[in-house]
Amino acid sequence: MEIPPKSPDRSEKSPQSKELLTSNTASTLCISSRSESVWTSASRSKWDIYHKPVIVVSVGAAVFLFGIVITSLSCIQIKNKDVYKMCGPAFLSLGLMLLVCGLVWIPIIRKKQKQRQKSQFLQSLRSFFFNR
Repeated sequence: MEIPPKSPDRSEKSPQSKELLTSNTASTLCISSRSESVWTSASRSKWDIYHKPVIVVSVGAAVFLFGIVITSLSCIQIKNKDVYKMCGPAFLSLGLMLLVCGLVWIPIIRKKQKQRQKSQFLQSLRSFFFNR
């Protein structure tokens, strides 16, 4: 039987582990990426807010249209009819799924934006009354 290697005691730490323990890189990155001034004061454009759902909707629409073309080819095309009959509905369903996900994502983002505006307003009121 193999004996598992003995784990080092807390006093016998390797130089790498000491370096990792003393390094504050991860915590400083986390703090700087979530700082209040970055997220609250800078106003974002509509494209910055909605670019992901717009991309998902456009890709979904393109895949859905491609599925329509492939499905219609199965009715017209004599050669490789089975391939078109299998792939067409798959592209139709994938495109429709992406399209619906993107369209549902937009109202969710709008609701989050309104909640964020309300919370910023309430924070400013709270700081006004409690900092006196």
